[in-house]
Amino acid sequence: MDSVFLIRLVQFILSISLLVLLHEGGHFFFAKLFKVRVTRFYIFFNPKFHLFSTYDKWFRKLFKKNPVVVPEKIEKDDDGKEHKVKEYVGTEYGIGWLPLGGYCAISGMIDETNQKLSEEPQPWEFRTKPVWQRLLIMIGGVLVNFLLALFIYSMVLYYWGDSYIKTEDMTYGMKFNDDAKKLGFKDHDILLGTNEKTFTKFDVDLYRSLSSAERVDILRDGKKMSLTLPGDLNLLDMLKKQPTFVQPFIPAEIDSIMPDMPAAKVGMAKGDKILAINGKSIDSWNEFTTEISVLNNIITANEKATLADSMKVRNVTVAFMHKTTGKVDTVKVTLTSDLKLGVVQTSLLNYYKPTEIKYGFFESFPAGITYGIDVLRGYVDDLKYVFTSEGAKSLGGFGAIGSLFPATWDWMMFWRMTAFLSIILAFMNILPIPALDGGHVLFLLYEMITGRKPSEKFLTRAEYIGFGILVLLMIVANLNDILRWLGYM
Repeated sequence: MDSVFLIRLVQFILSISLLVLLHEGGHFFFAKLFKVRVTRFYIFFNPKFHLFSTYDKWFRKLFKKNPVVVPEKIEKDDDGKEHKVKEYVGTEYGIGWLPLGGYCAISGMIDETNQKLSEEPQPWEFRTKPVWQRLLIMIGGVLVNFLLALFIYSMVLYYWGDSYIKTEDMTYGMKFNDDAKKLGFKDHDILLGTNEKTFTKFDVDLYRSLSSAERVDILRDGKKMSLTLPGDLNLLDMLKKQPTFVQPFIPAEIDSIMPDMPAAKVGMAKGDKILAINGKSIDSWNEFTTEISVLNNIITANEKATLADSMKVRNVTVAFMHKTTGKVDTVKVTLTSDLKLGVVQTSLLNYYKPTEIKYGFFESFPAGITYGIDVLRGYVDDLKYVFTSEGAKSLGGFGAIGSLFPATWDWMMFWRMTAFLSIILAFMNILPIPALDGGHVLFLLYEMITGRKPSEKFLTRAEYIGFGILVLLMIVANLNDILRWLGYM
């Protein structure tokens, strides 16, 4: 098994397991607080069988002075007279085999566990509790996930701090695609801000601001000036088009050479500068990446391509300037089967000193909360693109989520990704869709406002409809992953 895949898989499973455990733990906490019986608590689903389960027998001793009636269990005394048994009914804890979430089976509640309700409502059941208690039980999971994300972000800032390169310090400026240049941008412009905000770092928020801005402030040839923008640029197009709308300009200087690779065989060395590929002028790694993508598209577009056809594309002419002598050489080189030249590219850190910010323990909390809320706001703003054809294609399932984790084990990135997924889980679960927590909350709010409880028949049907919608979305998202893997998207 590929080591990168394995590392990402382990990170994904560890992250999702933690989030599901704490999400269901939020429901569990409030259920126990209000003395509602929880019969099962599972991480992952367990159709037909489970990987592990245990019954909390120790609860029997802890709560033996406060037994409850179990109507399903009847015993006979010495005289043959039947009577209902009084005992504490505990919770079965387990781990399922299907990693699509988890569940907390709460007695007297219509949910995805498909449990049967007793004919007579019982005092330990969810449905007999006051509506405000039921509301807290339902939002418990979302509340835990949201607070968890803010806590993780705070602790990441406390332990690692924040490090970024200010956009105003990027003296080489930015590299723009053709769409951006039609709006007046030029390569090497330095982005300073828009009519909405001043830029500090180069991230997705910069893209969001550009997409909705009507004015952008730039530094061109040392002079400040402004450009007019339409105010409704499509963020998805800005990010998905290759090359993307804007990227930091990184000179095409070689950081190091991989041994026994094409670049080493033709005499390239550290510090040399690539000038052209197949006669196409190259001034940055941005353009180098674009040209390699063009070659890859030529190969993948031809379904009947032979080995000879592939070799023809891989045989390229590279012009480069030696760092030591300033001499320009033009050489013919055969790229590897995955179109690698065998050079390590320079990065922003080769040219700019990052800004380092450290936070004290108490300082980290307001900073983490602000950061988490900004992440949530950006995620919510971007949801409008899901309802477009391109947005639907961009939906991703477990494969797409797993690929967001780094290819090497990095605890800071792991915790950042876990916090991000926790915010997504919280927001998606609070959506007013039956079968999600938000659907239950919607019906509870209706009950609080009208004083009338929806019928069990209605709730059951709504649950089935909502669950069907979720299954359909999951199929679409994971089908997109498969199509991307096969090269059809």
